[in-house]
Amino acid sequence: MKKTMLIDAANEEEVRVCVLQNGKVEDFDFESASKRPVRGNIYLARVTRVEPSLQAAFVEFGGNRHGFLAFNEIHPDYYQIPVSDRALLQEADKEEAELAAALALTRAGEDDDDALDEIDAALGEGGEGGRPDYSRDDDRAPRASGSDGPHALESEAEGSEAPEPEAAAMDAPAAETQSADAHDMNADPLDEIAGIEEADAGEDAAAPEIVEEIEFAAPALAADEAGEDAVENEDEEDDEAAVAARIARLAEQNPLAKLPRRELIERYREARRKKARLLRNYKIQEVIKRRQILLVQAVKEERGTKGAALTTYLSLAGRYCVLMPNTARGGGISRKIPVAADRKRLRRVVDSLDVPGGMGLIIRTAGAKRTKAEIKRDYEYLVRLWENIRTLTLKSIAPCLIYEEASLIKRAIRDLYDKDIAQVIVEGDSGYREAKDFMKMLMPSHSKNVQPYKERTPLFVAHNVEAQLDSMYQPTVRLKSGGYIVINQTEALIAIDVNSGKSTRERNIEQTALRTNLEAADEAARQMRLRDLAGLIVVDFIDMEEGRNNRAVEKRLKDALRADRARIQVGRISTFGLLEMSRQRRRAGIVDGTTHACPTCGGAGAVRSHEMAALRILRATEHEAISGEAGLLQVKVAIDVALYVLNHKREWLRRIEENYGVTVEVIADSTKAGDNFEIEKTGARKEAAEAPVIVRADTTETIEPDAGTEEVAVEDADAGESEVRSEGESRSDERGGRRRRRRR
Repeated sequence: MKKTMLIDAANEEEVRVCVLQNGKVEDFDFESASKRPVRGNIYLARVTRVEPSLQAAFVEFGGNRHGFLAFNEIHPDYYQIPVSDRALLQEADKEEAELAAALALTRAGEDDDDALDEIDAALGEGGEGGRPDYSRDDDRAPRASGSDGPHALESEAEGSEAPEPEAAAMDAPAAETQSADAHDMNADPLDEIAGIEEADAGEDAAAPEIVEEIEFAAPALAADEAGEDAVENEDEEDDEAAVAARIARLAEQNPLAKLPRRELIERYREARRKKARLLRNYKIQEVIKRRQILLVQAVKEERGTKGAALTTYLSLAGRYCVLMPNTARGGGISRKIPVAADRKRLRRVVDSLDVPGGMGLIIRTAGAKRTKAEIKRDYEYLVRLWENIRTLTLKSIAPCLIYEEASLIKRAIRDLYDKDIAQVIVEGDSGYREAKDFMKMLMPSHSKNVQPYKERTPLFVAHNVEAQLDSMYQPTVRLKSGGYIVINQTEALIAIDVNSGKSTRERNIEQTALRTNLEAADEAARQMRLRDLAGLIVVDFIDMEEGRNNRAVEKRLKDALRADRARIQVGRISTFGLLEMSRQRRRAGIVDGTTHACPTCGGAGAVRSHEMAALRILRATEHEAISGEAGLLQVKVAIDVALYVLNHKREWLRRIEENYGVTVEVIADSTKAGDNFEIEKTGARKEAAEAPVIVRADTTETIEPDAGTEEVAVEDADAGESEVRSEGESRSDERGGRRRRRRR
């Protein structure tokens, strides 16, 4: 079924992109003018603090907060190490590369293309010059060129499971490739991907995906594809012969290839352990110094109180390939291209590109069916882009933005547009021109699919998208069967609860649970994409008794997640019906990016009841009366809470006034809500008067009258108060006072 891409660029404040299939939103992204994303940008940064306890550095790069740079995200070229250690590292790296190439040569007869893939990954593209340069002077400016460093120097410390001996040897270079293009902040468990491989090795695992205005001429892209295919078919046999000849030549140059395979495996493992030990001897405080200059790329957005996550392993993404200018062993073909014939053809295309030593190149999924000429033009564009970045870096002073990621419209066409999308409809004149021009440069034959939207009804309203986007702010998502899922998220943990609700179509509870769980698996995968739910995700499925039903739900979820461009790791359903998974954060989620904490509840989602709010306010008022010296306490509370206090807690207020000699005023404030309150203290508290003289009856003397008139005075024998009481409050006969008559 064909899809439609909608781009809402009518408002300058926000640009929104969604992909529709059968009227249902399948993918969504947005960009706010007030909060530009930093992910994918390249900066010249300065180290401001090295934190040994975290084994990380904080760098100033120009963002709102200092960026976080983990130690294993720092290329060895930046290490300030002794000359003797540099020589040891160079020797260890050379030994490892030769052994990895020898291992690949031992299986050349099985699959020449895959073997050559591994050889190039081990030695660097072109079979030479693919090792780190540890000889950089300490006081030199950071190198902006391809620095040849392997990206998987810490592979043993990354927590991945150890493969079987034979598999370990065969897949060792490939494992380095995967870790190279999947590098992200190490503190995030999403980096180590096991189970299903949803991530594209190029477009997703290479953390940032970046592109600028394509500089090559559009007419060059309009070459006759049929003619190009014919040329490629004619050269196919020659390419295969060239591959075989190259393998034979490399085998002659590498005497290690003659050793038994098992011995090569052991020696290769020992070489890796040796290099890992050398690198592990260093701490970040020993090799990275304050005020050191680094060229970094943002791989995670700023979020909450956390700064952006950074890396020194750069990657530049085009339409069909990804260039990693300082990751020598990170090349290859996307794992999401399953057809063997396509992989072989693309391998030959990569070989013909003559990628410089020290760089890595990945063919993206979008390049699976593209011609050699198209891939070559995309690669040459990325090389020119990298040269521009190098030139600007050498002229800049840190902190400085060197390269900015493309706009959302360009990213959407580059990353989301594929053969399944029939048309791209754009609302807004400037957005339409940008999309049309970019499509003409990128894929001229598809530019006719970009259409302007001129109707009076807003684009998203006309396609019933606004209602679907509004529902993403709600925690509950309804299912067609009558069930529903509830999504609750914290900072890095998301719980998805599946409930059967009104689903009663099936004949027994097991079938009801299975049907609801299968539908919930599809919807949960969709909501993860739309809301960009990331971190650790726990899905609480309805309990099922049969194990095969659990396996069916797991398979449905994995199949639904294959369309997700984020890196994902999926577990299995436990005995408690829980499935654990992790997902990479690709952007700011719709909730994080478009909302702020509720001023009433502070983001908690609930407020105290009137009874509990009143008790809290009265306790705080009493505390102020005890500790303060003010004579008047004005308590400003919400209207409904004020009514409750005055109607039900007046006795408590009177007791506070009597016990502490203060006046309490409860003021209903329309600006307050929930249990929020404010206490204003004014005036000085009155000093307590001297205690009155107590006159008891047994010591009272008779006073002779001065006049004929007679009056009665009442003295309170037990009270020590000196205040004058009002007529209504003075009841001395009730307090047991004694009376004494005075006669005049």
